[in-house]
Amino acid sequence: MLGLIMALTFTGSLSVADAGRNDVRAMLIGALGCNLAWGIIDGIIYVMITHAARSSERKQLHMLRRTTDAAHARSLLAELLPGDVAAALTADELDTIHRRLAGSTGRPPEVTRLAMSDLLGGLAVCLLVFLSTFPIAIPFLLMDSVAPAMRTSNIIAITMLFVAGVAYGRATGLRPWLVGLSMVLLGCVLVAITIALGG
Repeated sequence: MLGLIMALTFTGSLSVADAGRNDVRAMLIGALGCNLAWGIIDGIIYVMITHAARSSERKQLHMLRRTTDAAHARSLLAELLPGDVAAALTADELDTIHRRLAGSTGRPPEVTRLAMSDLLGGLAVCLLVFLSTFPIAIPFLLMDSVAPAMRTSNIIAITMLFVAGVAYGRATGLRPWLVGLSMVLLGCVLVAITIALGG
C-alpha cells in the first residue's frame, strides 16, 4: 500500500492544465526513485523485525529450559504458543511440555543468524513497493494528454487499492469487499494529507 500512496502523491501533484511532457517525465522519475528508496528501507526493516522476533523466541526458549519454577515455565510457554493452543492445554500438559524441553539434548543456537528466507522476504518487500509504481505510471507513458492519463492512472490506483484491501480482508477473516472499500477511502485520505503537507 505504501508504494501506491507514494505514487499517487506524485501523480496527484501534477497540474492537469499546465503540466507538459517535461513535468510528466520529472514526476515519473521522482515516483520511481522515491518508491525504490522506500522499498529498500521497508525491505531492511522487514529483515530487522523478522530477525528480532526469532531472537526473542530463542531467548524465551532458553529461559524456559533453564527455569525450575513450574508457574514461570507455564507462563513462558503461554507466550511462546498461539493463544488458542495455550488456552486449550491444562497445567499438567504444560508441565509435561516443559519437562520434555528441559530434558531434550538438542539446544538452539546461542545466536540467531539471518536466514536466507529473511533476506528473500526483504527483497520481496522491496520489489513489491517499487513495482507498485509501474501500473500507475503506464498511462503517462502511453498517452500524450495529461488529463486522460491522470484519470486512467487514478482508476488503476483505486482498483489496486481495492484488490489489496480484498486480499487483506480474506487473510484476516474480515469482509473482503468492505475492507477493500475502506482501503480505497484510507488511501485517498492519506494521499490528500500527504499532498496538503507538501509531501
